[in-house]
Amino acid sequence: MKGRLIVFEGTDGSGKATQAHMLAQRLRQEKVAFRQIDFPRYGNPFAEPARLYLEGALGQHPGDVNAYAASVLFGVDRYASFRQDWGRDYQAGMLILANRYTTSNAVHQASKLPAQQREEFLTWLFDLEYHRLELPQPDLVIYLDLPTELSEQMLQKRQSATGTHGDIHEQDQAYLRQCRESARQIARELRWWVVDCAREGQVRPAEEIHQEIWERLQGIL
Repeated sequence: MKGRLIVFEGTDGSGKATQAHMLAQRLRQEKVAFRQIDFPRYGNPFAEPARLYLEGALGQHPGDVNAYAASVLFGVDRYASFRQDWGRDYQAGMLILANRYTTSNAVHQASKLPAQQREEFLTWLFDLEYHRLELPQPDLVIYLDLPTELSEQMLQKRQSATGTHGDIHEQDQAYLRQCRESARQIARELRWWVVDCAREGQVRPAEEIHQEIWERLQGIL
């Protein structure tokens, strides 16, 4: 009996890690058995190609590495993680909660292409990971939608708090805007759950967003 896979998706700074963490806490409180996974797996050798790409070792701008090449770098990490880590639990029927997944390539890499080429890219991407690499398809993708100017503010706060600098995606504001525009269309076409994370020009409180997600999940869990 295969498990279920729920994925949190969104552009950088939209609050994916926060919402994944809050849902994990809620699942523990409700005594729901689950595994939590996060991509890329920084520190794992199989994630090293993706890390080098994000740090600019293959080009200082996202567009320096084409959508197909960049997707393969991230796909290697997901394949290895399934084989090494959580695949057995998934096959045994456990709920898997993911912060990012194959869908992140849809969000970030499709935006590098002209609109008329994105459908072909998505067909290739999902065939590669879900069929040829035999990774499970998500049962639900929760897309956190946040206007780019607010996501940039969230990224700046995070970087100030941690003393870090953004990767080549996070440093390119025009690229982040392109990601959001293409991702909103993809989310509609693929019927992802879209959660509006802003109201009246302000980021909604994280607990309020979590409660909305939790209430919508009641018919699924």
